[in-house]
Amino acid sequence: MEELVEEKELEEKPAVEGEPEVEGRAWYVIHSYSGYENKVKANLEQRIESMGMQDKIFQVVVPKEEEIEVRDGQRRITEKKIFPGYILVEMLMTDDSWYAVRNTPGVTGFVGMGRRPTPLRPEEVQRIMKRMEEEAPKIKVTFRPGQRVRIIDGPFTDFVGQVDDIDMDKSKVRVLVAFFGRDTPVELDFLQVEKM
Repeated sequence: MEELVEEKELEEKPAVEGEPEVEGRAWYVIHSYSGYENKVKANLEQRIESMGMQDKIFQVVVPKEEEIEVRDGQRRITEKKIFPGYILVEMLMTDDSWYAVRNTPGVTGFVGMGRRPTPLRPEEVQRIMKRMEEEAPKIKVTFRPGQRVRIIDGPFTDFVGQVDDIDMDKSKVRVLVAFFGRDTPVELDFLQVEKM
């Protein structure tokens, strides 16, 4: 079998903070069926253990971030996959490690040009890891500007209006409510309105 990566192509990549540096260590992206990322991760970790590949395959990460979803006046914290169908693997690219990853159930292939997988640049990895570590979860809103909503809390309860603007930073929505025959803007919290 042809050697996948020649020695001259190997570059020293910085490891994640707190981990020892290993020459040739890099992050690669593998593709799986969307919705099966966690199962593929578990399969790959089990395969690494059973094949004794811990010295060549270091980490398997499904990039996720927390998201607050507002539905029916309730806030729910959910995990959202940043890149559905993709998994990050930190490894030394050799014939054996390539074979172990590529032949894991659920893996459809590596992302890259031609026969050789392309490693991620260190700044790309840092950006993804930083996004995963963000403390404040993002808020997912089920309504959008121009859509009709019902106010379910506060002094305007049971009024119906049209979404004029959404301020994600403040978790506020401006709704145009009809008072005395004209639209009046009312600023409300995301929890105070529901989509009709």
